[in-house]
Amino acid sequence: MIHLNSTIFRPSMLTLTGIPGLESVQFWIGIPFCAMYIIALFGNSLLLVVIKVERSLHEPMYLFLAMLGATDIALSTCILPKMLGIFWFHLPNIYFDACLLQMWLIHTFQSIESGILIAMAMDRYVAICDPLRHASIFTQRLLTQIGIGVTLRGALFVAPCLVLIKCRLKFYWTTVVSHSYCEHMAIVKLAAEDTRVNKIYGLFVAFSILGLDIIFITLSYIRIFVTVFKLPQKEARLKAFNTCIAHICVFLEFYLLAFFSFFTHRFGSHIPSYIHILLSNLYLLVPPLLNPIVYGVKTKQIRDQVSKIFFCKYPS
Repeated sequence: MIHLNSTIFRPSMLTLTGIPGLESVQFWIGIPFCAMYIIALFGNSLLLVVIKVERSLHEPMYLFLAMLGATDIALSTCILPKMLGIFWFHLPNIYFDACLLQMWLIHTFQSIESGILIAMAMDRYVAICDPLRHASIFTQRLLTQIGIGVTLRGALFVAPCLVLIKCRLKFYWTTVVSHSYCEHMAIVKLAAEDTRVNKIYGLFVAFSILGLDIIFITLSYIRIFVTVFKLPQKEARLKAFNTCIAHICVFLEFYLLAFFSFFTHRFGSHIPSYIHILLSNLYLLVPPLLNPIVYGVKTKQIRDQVSKIFFCKYPS
């Protein structure tokens, strides 16, 4: 039986603490976070412009990369402005419904990014293992369907998390969220009621999206490596492998950070809370920062187009 005197009924406002235990240095932590955000915005925006204006880049691999860049911009924009408001301007309050919306957007964009990564892995799989059919399989229509599909998958899978919090959880021990953004488990832990359904569904979403995606991507790359190593010429093997290096780096960076953050947040009770929060923040900020850098460095076509933009010489 819940005592109304010791709980809060459906709070209209929540308070985000930022990084518990590091409040005295949050101002300084905000500086590199802001720099990462600016670089991520610039890099991904430049990537989108390059792919849009250069018709030779209107191929599935680069169009998936454009989807990834747009998702990275949206994902980092969901958290950084409010986070910097907490760190720099002492604006920790957020409306409960706005917090749920931020939670839904963040987890939806995470799911979309995972879906795009698996689409990129399948693109590389067909391009290397069955190159003659690549153009007939990855048509413009299929690319549109993949974009719509991964977006709907993320939005619809995450939506019940929001509904379960809104409809099931009425009483809360506190309105203080020990986090720098609205994360599903951070909100659920505030509730003074039975949250097993919320936790179970959260785990279901994590494993049915990220878990299955990482399995399919791993299987795709096992097949790719088997095919590449069977190629008779060393130059052909190196060329085929080089087309996958950037995606492998992005794949490892995204999923290693994701699972490390996920498991420490749920099962690392002995780990200080500020480590949990910093890992969660880096998980959302590092991929948008590194993705355009990795693809810009490893993809010659993108390097050439960027060089044309910044170093082209106009006739006098």
